[in-house]
Amino acid sequence: MTVASPSLRVVAPRLPTPGSRELSELLAAIAEGASERDATRTLPFAQIDLLRAARFGALRLRTEEGGAGLTLRELLSVVIELAVADPNVAHIVRNHFGYVERFALPSTGDRHVRWAQLVVGGAIVGLAMNEINARSVGGTSFDTRLVARGDGFSLTGVKYFSTGSLFSDYVLIRAQDEADRFVSAIVPVDRKGLTLEDDWDGLGQRLTGTGTTRLDDVHVAANEVIFDDESAGVGFARPYTGSYSQLFLTAIVAGVLRNAAEDAAELVRTRKRSFSFAPAERPADDPILQQAVGEIASAAFAAEAAVLAAAEALDRAVASRVDGVPQIDAAHAGALAAAKAKVVVDALAIRAGSLVFDAGGASATKKSANLDRHWRNARTLASHNPAAYKARSVGLHLISAERLPLTGFY
Repeated sequence: MTVASPSLRVVAPRLPTPGSRELSELLAAIAEGASERDATRTLPFAQIDLLRAARFGALRLRTEEGGAGLTLRELLSVVIELAVADPNVAHIVRNHFGYVERFALPSTGDRHVRWAQLVVGGAIVGLAMNEINARSVGGTSFDTRLVARGDGFSLTGVKYFSTGSLFSDYVLIRAQDEADRFVSAIVPVDRKGLTLEDDWDGLGQRLTGTGTTRLDDVHVAANEVIFDDESAGVGFARPYTGSYSQLFLTAIVAGVLRNAAEDAAELVRTRKRSFSFAPAERPADDPILQQAVGEIASAAFAAEAAVLAAAEALDRAVASRVDGVPQIDAAHAGALAAAKAKVVVDALAIRAGSLVFDAGGASATKKSANLDRHWRNARTLASHNPAAYKARSVGLHLISAERLPLTGFY
């Protein structure tokens, strides 16, 4: 991957911004064959290459650095569209945009330049953070260790659920050093000792590369490391840093909902047979089937509205950070909005995934139709950070004004 010089703005085709021809063409290309890829577990390397060539990952980067300068609301509206086309592809780039938000968009200074330039050049960044280890309630620890060696470091450990890394150019790895300080290392995926495994076997989101990352004495240069305690409120040290990543997932769920509505409408539109006791000869004229489609479409509308309203709250938190105003109140408001959106949208999508079969009847359950993918994908996405915890925290805040937890994707 050729990365631009920090002093050089990339001259490239127009970015796929909301409402643009470039975005419409990109989404159409990604949507083609999406259901078949899901059914056959065909990994979307070609589709990620389309995003890479379009520099999709730079949509949030500032215009003066070669990005599109989208607000979070604008970006998540695009993410919803991408999830309608293929929710696996949308999920693959979630951690990339988390990296952009944490490291390529600073509040002050120019420490971000190195990391922003990866994005300007078209690179996609994955994440290796989660581990299967014992956790203390309210805290996080990593067995993955960064050890000083020569003029750099050595990184050793095993990570699980590394969504998107299989398709990425770089991977952001979370670890602790010899003094137990939390640290992020950003290294190219072809670095010796770094192995990405495609061993995700979830019932939904099958193509996201959410597999294992193995780190066997991986060399990390000094300039590839960012310590949390030196990051001055950016990176993973920022309050409520997980709110955006959580809302990104909810945006994907909203896209799944709209795709389910489109499939349900097509089912009824093209359906030939109906029940002997149906109130209309043609399924398309059947008010019961029309209602089923209408409920799914209405749920999709409500889901998108909730996501975009929460995104506006997060935009206000970003504005406070850029303006140098204390951000904790705005950040908490954004986290609260993202939690509320998840509670509602997850429930709508899981129910709608079942309603599709009310519109299509028993024949819609054929494996070849692959219509169960909407429920499977929504159920899998919703299982990330269960909504019950979010609902409880929202209720507690309303009752006693207790803030949401600072960590744990709130």
